[in-house]
Amino acid sequence: MLEGVLARAVALVRRLRRFERRELAAFGRWIQHTGNLLHLTVLVAVPLLIGLVTVISNALAELSFLLFPPLASGAYTLFADPEGRYASPWKFTVGLVVGALCGWAALRLSTPFLATGAVVSPTGAALSIFLTGVATWLLDVEEPAAFSTALLVLATDDATPEAYVTSVAVFGALVAGVFTLWRSRFYERRAQYLYDTARGDDHVLVPMRGDPPAAEATALFGATLAAAHDAGKVVLLGILDEDDAPVDAPENPVETREMAERLEETARTVRTRAGVPCEVVVARGVPVSTTVQTATNTNCDLVVTPYEEDRGLLSTYVRGVFNSRFDAVAFRSTTGQRRWRRVLVTVARPGDTAHAMLDFAARLAGRGGSLSVCTCIDAEVERRSAESRLADLAETVDVDVETRVARGAVTDFIGANAAAYDLLVVGSSGDRSRASRFLSPPTFERLRDVDCDVAVVDRGRP
Repeated sequence: MLEGVLARAVALVRRLRRFERRELAAFGRWIQHTGNLLHLTVLVAVPLLIGLVTVISNALAELSFLLFPPLASGAYTLFADPEGRYASPWKFTVGLVVGALCGWAALRLSTPFLATGAVVSPTGAALSIFLTGVATWLLDVEEPAAFSTALLVLATDDATPEAYVTSVAVFGALVAGVFTLWRSRFYERRAQYLYDTARGDDHVLVPMRGDPPAAEATALFGATLAAAHDAGKVVLLGILDEDDAPVDAPENPVETREMAERLEETARTVRTRAGVPCEVVVARGVPVSTTVQTATNTNCDLVVTPYEEDRGLLSTYVRGVFNSRFDAVAFRSTTGQRRWRRVLVTVARPGDTAHAMLDFAARLAGRGGSLSVCTCIDAEVERRSAESRLADLAETVDVDVETRVARGAVTDFIGANAAAYDLLVVGSSGDRSRASRFLSPPTFERLRDVDCDVAVVDRGRP
């Protein structure tokens, strides 16, 4: 009986751990969306900053509670749009101080006109806003929260206007300093911390399938991806008994040796052209499971396989690789290219797949290459939000990126522009439901006679 209880407890713990891993993986992919990252930061950073200011203000009786509204709204403006028009720490701090000074000046000038019993002079309120507008315009420190400090200084009761202006300067600088540190040390380096492909996907397994020229082009493609990282390596995989032969079937030494020799020849080409270590593995078994097992045994985190079709659809083998836990790329060589310096990436929505596509494209193009990222819209009203999404993506790679928003069908855009590029990178639509893919087939399945090479990127399943 005790053994049964222990067995059930162990099984429960294992299920909880699997659930925890899935949830952590899901959260990791959720936060890779720049919009989600910024929302989460606002929910964490702004309350903590205001809490810190509150702790200090409670210890200093001369500080007014009226300090908090402009700090809170200004902090939100900074963290919610760190690359926006008002995301300048200098303009934020100076704007707050200028607003407070203008309000102070308006308070002095309007005191003679204060009606009996009135708390705030209407003349002073209007004058403070006018002076703030003029001053921030002339000094080029326009800051929405400046108008808050300009008005609130008129209503200070538990602190002198001088103390209010000083506290605005000190705590405004504190918020700006925290924002500057967060933006430079984390936000601008978020690819390094958040995106898996920026840290990994440098050990590449290449199943050598199909025609030898296409397989060799795929190996060089995978090697170029691996060469972008110092720890990169390539493993070439040859699979015997692809017709699901029994595991205990006798192995043919001659066939194994011939395949190993062919792979070694390709490995020498990879080492020479890409400059990365290249190993060779010959294995026997069911193709998909053998590929996954080999990737695990050789410590690979990316599978780059030749693109295969069966009656116009993705082959069973490639679909099986896409459904594994490994990141994968299906590469279709149509031009015989061995270097891909002009790369076009088409994205439908932000997310981890889009980041992976852009990261792979940046590795291939390099600093001297040409990298474009495009999304297609149905109506002009969608253009501004689409441009913002592409800008968020472009910020995560260290190469120059051209962003393009096209109105129309993505296949029409690709057909009109593919000839200007060496490589087209598209997603596998693995994050869409089966019903969605049935109603609207993935873009790569609708591409025919494209005048450049094509890479289909799929993120591994947690």
